[in-house]
Amino acid sequence: MFPDAVILGSQMAQARLPSPVLLVVAVFSRHDKLFAYAVDHLEKHFGPVGLASLPYEFEQTSYYEATMGKRLKKQLFAFDRLIDAGHLAETKRRTNEFEQAVANLGTYSEPRPLNLDPGILSLGKFMLATTKDQAHRIYLSAGIYAEVTLRFQAGTFEPWPWTYADYRLPVVISFLNSARDFFRQKLRERPRKDA
Repeated sequence: MFPDAVILGSQMAQARLPSPVLLVVAVFSRHDKLFAYAVDHLEKHFGPVGLASLPYEFEQTSYYEATMGKRLKKQLFAFDRLIDAGHLAETKRRTNEFEQAVANLGTYSEPRPLNLDPGILSLGKFMLATTKDQAHRIYLSAGIYAEVTLRFQAGTFEPWPWTYADYRLPVVISFLNSARDFFRQKLRERPRKDA
């Protein structure tokens, strides 16, 4: 079939499904009551929150001011129930739909009163979902891309050159390190397949 080719080795690599991952969603707004509202909605879809970061001021860029206003705050939530890594695109579509539903209420003066950024954490990396393509992002499906935002190295999460400024903050790195410990414990508690 391939007369000029030399076949090296007799085994083809076998595809393996990855272990489940930890869902982390960043809730981002200037309206305090939207944080509780968003978490309540997220818990209905993804189960209870297992870990929450301290809220922090989002002052790293003015990019969002035109659509979200000033004095923005952000808080990260890790969910107790592990998910399939392949569900990241669907999760982003769901959070986008909820953001739009909140905007459509007409209760807030900003065009985008709420921003939800879902990501997934594994032992080696933290990935965010996005609708924007860039050279370092991989297309998933239905207009959603994935970005490896942080890598775990030498005992902590570390940024890449493209990592968003707020994901470089000590409060965020500290939370994600704690979330990794939480995730590792969750993996240990899972029943073994051969048991």
